[in-house]
Amino acid sequence: MDDTAVPPAAETREPRAPLPGPGRTAVELLVAVVGALVVSLAIQFVVGRAPNLVPDTYVPNAALTLLGTALVVGLLGGLVVRRVRTAPGWVRFAGATGGLAALSTLTLALPLLSTRFYLGGTTGDNEFRLRYLERMASGAGLTDFNYEGLPPFYPAGWFWLGGRFANLFGLQGWEAYKPFSIATIAVVSAVTFVLWRLVVRGRTAVVASLATLLMGLHVPGVGEPYAWPTTAWLLPVLVLTWTCLRERDSARWPLVLAGVHLGVCAMTYTLHLAFGAMVVVVMAVLAGVLAVRGGVPRGEVVRGLVGRVAIVAAVSAVLMLVVWAPYLFGGGLGAKNVAAQYLPENSVYFPTPFSPSGPIGLLCLTGLVWAVVRVRASRIAVVALITVGSVYLWYVLSMLALAFDTTLLAFRFNVTVNVTLAVTGTFAAVDTLSWALRRWHVWRRQITAVVVVVAIGLSVGVLQDSMRGPMSGGIEHALTDYYDNGRTPESRDHDPEEEEDEGIWSGRLLAAIDELGTGVPEQETVLSEQHHMLVFRPFWLFHDHRPHYTNPLSRHAERAAQIDEWAESSNPEQLYRRMHSGPFEAPTVVVLKKGEEGNYFYTVKYDTFPRKVAALGRKVTFEPSLFDSPRFDTREVGPYLVVAVR
Repeated sequence: MDDTAVPPAAETREPRAPLPGPGRTAVELLVAVVGALVVSLAIQFVVGRAPNLVPDTYVPNAALTLLGTALVVGLLGGLVVRRVRTAPGWVRFAGATGGLAALSTLTLALPLLSTRFYLGGTTGDNEFRLRYLERMASGAGLTDFNYEGLPPFYPAGWFWLGGRFANLFGLQGWEAYKPFSIATIAVVSAVTFVLWRLVVRGRTAVVASLATLLMGLHVPGVGEPYAWPTTAWLLPVLVLTWTCLRERDSARWPLVLAGVHLGVCAMTYTLHLAFGAMVVVVMAVLAGVLAVRGGVPRGEVVRGLVGRVAIVAAVSAVLMLVVWAPYLFGGGLGAKNVAAQYLPENSVYFPTPFSPSGPIGLLCLTGLVWAVVRVRASRIAVVALITVGSVYLWYVLSMLALAFDTTLLAFRFNVTVNVTLAVTGTFAAVDTLSWALRRWHVWRRQITAVVVVVAIGLSVGVLQDSMRGPMSGGIEHALTDYYDNGRTPESRDHDPEEEEDEGIWSGRLLAAIDELGTGVPEQETVLSEQHHMLVFRPFWLFHDHRPHYTNPLSRHAERAAQIDEWAESSNPEQLYRRMHSGPFEAPTVVVLKKGEEGNYFYTVKYDTFPRKVAALGRKVTFEPSLFDSPRFDTREVGPYLVVAVR
């Protein structure tokens, strides 16, 4: 018998759901995933067949308000309807997972009805995401999304699955990004319910899962669909892990589940792996201290906890190597991580989502107060405080890392704090309701009705505010960015007065490359800073113009020096010779922009850490005479020159 952990008597009083076996849990997770996929794809299919509305209309928003409110009423109202509460377990399970999946899908699919883009369009970080999915859709191997022959640095797990999704439905990578992202959010919502049901009873699990989804829309964490799963699932997984670390005779299979969660982090968003591992270690240390204080011999405590943490570490390490082995064994261990050299404003101030400035702030503040008050009686409160405290510790470590010319990208965990405190706030509400019902049992129905109505009103309010506020920018980009034909979802033709808008030229540039180049995108190596164009084809790049997203093994600075050397050539023959005698595979196509003095240029971007502007650029100028040779086939496309290297 393992006695390394003795639960405090107060903790045993917390009402909790009976923990099912691993087999049943695995089946429920599988059913939730498959069911949510079917629901999401079916809804997306129906929404996609809706009338082709112009982007500048509020009709989809009206439909979302109506349908979203109905789903919220069904999810929350169903918790107190006797007929629903006494329905068979599989009916309640299907209703909860299906309702959450439907709400997730409609909330994203309806506002994006008039566009093939997901939140953010092709703007900002979405350029990287679209190109990665385009790369994974072009082949089943794990490879860098920019450079041919290099192993991937950014975890490829989610993008690899997206590539298979694109292949299954006959889509290009950029076309698959929207439906796959929406389906991902739906699956996450359904799985969140299953995980919470391992911790609390079904009705409370519905409330916690709905709160998680609404916070994901409000922050919005759903803007990074590959990072949202591990954030949404973190708190229930940590509660299960804490139980295994703290309590005697608790089942050990949740430790495997925790290892799978950290493994998924490694395969999709490595920063979450580092944070999750730190939290598990912190919990193990705290559990050990409490056990020793409870009278358990220190050596016995250490042996027991080390063994349990080892289970988590072993499972996560195996899964991590599935994605990371090519990079680690390809020389990546000693490579400099430029991605961490990024210091935006929200990374230097501690997050304070509990500022009482609105419903969300009040909910987070309530959650924080409840966690402090209930820390001795609730394992959820303990884990919530550990998680939030770990985020602030991560901020401190990130600030200290500035002394070593890097950061820990602390701002990425603002979503974690928001979700944790908001969900904890819902437990405060459930606790308060239970207390009120015990105190004033005669008015049970009235109190319950008031709470449910308020919960529905607040949920609908957060849903609507998310559309009008945090998500509005991403929706706007999705509706106004350019397709691969140089037009926006509004089908706006090229306007000569808008020559500075690069996206207008994407279609013509792609047509020129297809005609002048090899004709096979997967065999094309391109040098271009016209990033709007690059997301629509699985081109290889000679030089990535975004230094923070470049592979550490790519030798970014050496490639920039190579471009400088090309520009210094005195004639076409020398240029051609230098391009093909360097250490890197020469580009097959070069896209340059016209300069003001009749020449052409490419802008080399470089890291400027720790300045506020993350990257700056310098122009590398090419004289037109350098391409006056049969070795180069040129074509002018608006303000650009397309050069095919023979």
